[in-house]
Amino acid sequence: MDTLKKICLVLIIIGAINWAFVGLFELDLVASLFGGADSMISRIIYVIIGIAGIIDISYLFDRD
Repeated sequence: MDTLKKICLVLIIIGAINWAFVGLFELDLVASLFGGADSMISRIIYVIIGIAGIIDISYLFDRD
């Protein structure tokens, strides 16, 4: 499970950095790199990062 935690954490950090760029510079890095926010690959990346966030919610309550 430690590997899953680390992968999810990295994805969440990438998402947070992307949102920081959106807020500060009005630049969506994922959309810029992968052909726009409506492209299939960008949407897949957004979903993967969202799933990583949902998975990490459970780790808030983990007592390990």
